[in-house]
Amino acid sequence: MKKILITGGAGFIGSHVVKLFLQKHPTATLVNIDKLTYAGNLENLKEIEAHPNYVFVKGDICDRKLVKSIFSSYAIDTVVHLAAESHVDRSIESPFEFAQTNIMGTLVLLNQAKESWEKDFSNKLFYHVSTDEVFGSLEETGLFSETTAYDPKSPYAASKASSDHFVKAYQNTYGLPVIVSNCSNNYGPNQFPEKLIPLVIHRILENQCIPIYGQGLNVRDWLYVEDHANAIDLILRKGKLNHTYAIGGANEWTNIDLVKLVCRTMDNALGNKKGTSEKRIEFVKDRAGHDKRYAIDSSKLANELGWKPSLQFEEGIQLTVHWYLENKTWLENVVNGSYQEYYKKQYNTTP
Repeated sequence: MKKILITGGAGFIGSHVVKLFLQKHPTATLVNIDKLTYAGNLENLKEIEAHPNYVFVKGDICDRKLVKSIFSSYAIDTVVHLAAESHVDRSIESPFEFAQTNIMGTLVLLNQAKESWEKDFSNKLFYHVSTDEVFGSLEETGLFSETTAYDPKSPYAASKASSDHFVKAYQNTYGLPVIVSNCSNNYGPNQFPEKLIPLVIHRILENQCIPIYGQGLNVRDWLYVEDHANAIDLILRKGKLNHTYAIGGANEWTNIDLVKLVCRTMDNALGNKKGTSEKRIEFVKDRAGHDKRYAIDSSKLANELGWKPSLQFEEGIQLTVHWYLENKTWLENVVNGSYQEYYKKQYNTTP
């Protein structure tokens, strides 16, 4: 009967993990702590909010007293740490916020886990979910793996790299049982529309221009969010303690080709004339320090645990576009900010 603390469970990836865990771990208690910043959306979890094994706590992982009380009240034995500021553009504008949440928040959780578990580390686990951006940028060839040297290029990547190092340092210094995974770019339902794919979908629906940095030649490896959630669950159950796992979608696409694919998929779904949406593409000044290429070698995860992505990118884009078209109200609520009204009803507060 595990007692699992999931941090950031109202966010994009976190909400998918919470819902999957309630299916996969029917006897476990799941405690979800989320600060409910702009990226946290309780509408993502409406279907399970009354589940008897689920507890939601609105709070900041940097709040030591709150984190301590959660560990004590629920006898937490497992942490799945997803809470993070995650948008690169925002990190360039507000690096201190990223350092506070991603570094100090992780440190608060690690230290509390150490203090709560240090008399008996058996059957305990601190699972830290991270990103491939900690490895920097690839050239035309090569793949990131578990042994790739860290070389973060953005404030976001630097903050996540630091948190990774703290996790591994707590294992080395205190013997804390840990696992780290580094994933490629996620996409799918419920993603906040500041990210590229839902941004393109929204811009097409609103007949607005579609901005692309530089010439759109930067390459990313894309991972469907439900495939990622399944990988996290598999690693939690069967992964080796004190190991790192790289999780990738084996879907490398340049930004311009990705956007054109979304445009074609949207035009087909909306009954538009071929090429209608592509005409809205507009190249804009490139992002500062824009990494050229990311790509992940997931062979360790495949060979040791038998995981592989279930979808190719074209299939995932079809599912994603369909979800956003079927959930226009969700998208509109996020864009206009009215989704935050749900917080007021639940907690008499705003994020």
